[in-house]
Amino acid sequence: MDLEKGIRLAEKLAANRKLEEAEYQELIENRSSASTLLLREEAVRLRQRIYENEVFIRGLIEISNYCKNDCLYCGIRQSNHTCDRYRLTEKEIVSCADQGYPLGFRTFVLQGGEDPYFTDDRLESIIRQIKLLHPDCAVTLSMGERSSESYLRLYQAGAERYLLRHETANEAHYRKLHPPEMSFSNRLRCLAELKRIGYQTGCGMMVGSPGQTSGCLAQDLKLIERFQPEMCGIGPFIPHPATPFGKEPPGTAELTCFLLSVIRIISPTVLLPATTALSTLKPDGREMGILSGANVVMPNLSPVTVRGKYELYQGKVSSGAESAQHVRELEARMRKIGYKLSVNRGDARKNGKE
Repeated sequence: MDLEKGIRLAEKLAANRKLEEAEYQELIENRSSASTLLLREEAVRLRQRIYENEVFIRGLIEISNYCKNDCLYCGIRQSNHTCDRYRLTEKEIVSCADQGYPLGFRTFVLQGGEDPYFTDDRLESIIRQIKLLHPDCAVTLSMGERSSESYLRLYQAGAERYLLRHETANEAHYRKLHPPEMSFSNRLRCLAELKRIGYQTGCGMMVGSPGQTSGCLAQDLKLIERFQPEMCGIGPFIPHPATPFGKEPPGTAELTCFLLSVIRIISPTVLLPATTALSTLKPDGREMGILSGANVVMPNLSPVTVRGKYELYQGKVSSGAESAQHVRELEARMRKIGYKLSVNRGDARKNGKE
């Protein structure tokens, strides 16, 4: 490990907002407390300049844990026959938004497995109802890979944002994480189509997933640098026992937070969540993420009866400050570290770059 090299590369990134792919790899491999602090301070400076001390809240509605895919890392994979499946009705989904609105939520994130039940017609109806009842709110979708025609229909129905993690920018690594019928090229096609249509588009990856190397992460950072997403969701890999990766070690909060700082510097205006996975790994994970450059939190608005069933990984937290009904607790925790929850939509495009 060359700590001096790590510091030099951190300084170069702070100055230039980008590195060569090989340099990103060296930055990761030679990170130290000094380079971590340097990047964290720069990330916070940039975030403060653009967003001040605001942390945006999103109401997460997990609409279904049915999924047609068999991704090797995911607890709701099709072949997990121990998964207690559920699917929210249209009325239940709209009701979640109705309950979230008086709590201060102005963005609703509809997330689910790739469930064929949720056709374009059904999703269009849900989106239109939410937008009719709450026209000042944004609707974000996280419903996986769909056709270009589907993405366009949902956008025209009123969905403004779409989250689709790329998971890994290394094609060989992608194949290790996904079944043969899924392809890296199609994932990239979907992301390109979402941007072309006009969505505020989010990508992202797991940190510490099986087979991931520092070289893989360098490719992830280069993809983010080139793609310039409006949103980017990263979190530590956490294994689920009912998957082929059930006995693999989890990722670390330390590396996740380091990469949050790097991503903030690469893309200063990005909407960057401190994820539930980070909070699951560490009780103060959300705070660690915010102090590393993140500026979004997503408490759970799903019905209490199903929150424990949307188990992408073991031990996923959905109570306490992870619950939308405890937003005041979350507000107090943010205030304690010098931040305030914001009820506005927080559109990245409305904030100028430095």
